[in-house]
Amino acid sequence: MRARAARTLRSCLLLALAGLFAGCSTVEYAHQAWQGQRAVIRDSVPIRAILEDPAADPHLQSRLATALEARRFASNALALPDNPSYTRYTALPRTYVVWNVFVTPEFSLDPMEHCYLIAGCVAYKGYFEEARAHQEAAVWRDQGMDVFVGGVPAYSTLGWYDDPVLSSMMHWDDDYVAKLIFHELAHQRFYIKDDTAFNESFANFLGQQGLRQWRASRGLSPPDMALDRRQQQLIEVVLATRGELATLYASDLSEAEKRIAKAERFAQLRADYQRLRDEQWNGYAGFDQWFGDSLNNAALLPFGLYDQWVPAFERLFQQVGEDWSAFYAAVERLGHLAEPDRTQRLIQLAGES
Repeated sequence: MRARAARTLRSCLLLALAGLFAGCSTVEYAHQAWQGQRAVIRDSVPIRAILEDPAADPHLQSRLATALEARRFASNALALPDNPSYTRYTALPRTYVVWNVFVTPEFSLDPMEHCYLIAGCVAYKGYFEEARAHQEAAVWRDQGMDVFVGGVPAYSTLGWYDDPVLSSMMHWDDDYVAKLIFHELAHQRFYIKDDTAFNESFANFLGQQGLRQWRASRGLSPPDMALDRRQQQLIEVVLATRGELATLYASDLSEAEKRIAKAERFAQLRADYQRLRDEQWNGYAGFDQWFGDSLNNAALLPFGLYDQWVPAFERLFQQVGEDWSAFYAAVERLGHLAEPDRTQRLIQLAGES
């Protein structure tokens, strides 16, 4: 009870501070975030209680038992935080836990950043109600901005709360759930403000390497990397598009000329994807939904951002003899460097991989 009261007090203080330093729209945003987070925690149930409930869905019990094993593995084998996170389960009344809203100007790939007391500056705003996310998106579109709204199955509160396993995580297989648990616990293990690429690449590496070790510990073959290979091919195509758009936006062309060229480049991106899907992926259509929405600058933001430095972290892990404690110490040293020095070191590591 004392811990819960302390968390409630922290939430109230964050809301009050938002009111002191920002306008009404920020207070409203902080309030929905607080209410949404509170509901996620309030509705959570100990996984152990579900496993011991004879009336519970056997399939859900099996999935949660595996998730609990992955949770124990995270602390025992990967040296990730040992706390109650991911030992409870929340059945959500919706498909995703939050919807992130990404915004860019019409002729720029730079995101509209939003800064918070704990997480620092990030390239999106998250909403616990899909309708509110689309309302926010409409406001930005009315200002002539490019907007993308994407559903998110899980997120980390960076240790401020005991994050539960969510029903939105269970739409995919056990490997996905385990990798997501490792990923989100990585954010609790180490996080630096104002560097999304560093944080997400670090967590993505943890998810990937953790999954490899998790499967090996269970006597299973290495994870199927076909989807990862397809994702990497798509990322390369999207990053090439971003590079060409950046050159276009920096040019001396008029806005009308840039608008025409921008539409042509996005049409080319669609064609490039269709060739990948039909000629190299044997018709795999897993990314069709993303291409079905309106492509714009904001839709390109997540690509590469979450994977940019994964090769650098892979190399760093190898350099320390694949020892997790030594790896985290090296990551912390890297994270505490000034941003230019940190980026230069990551570039060096990625080049060595």
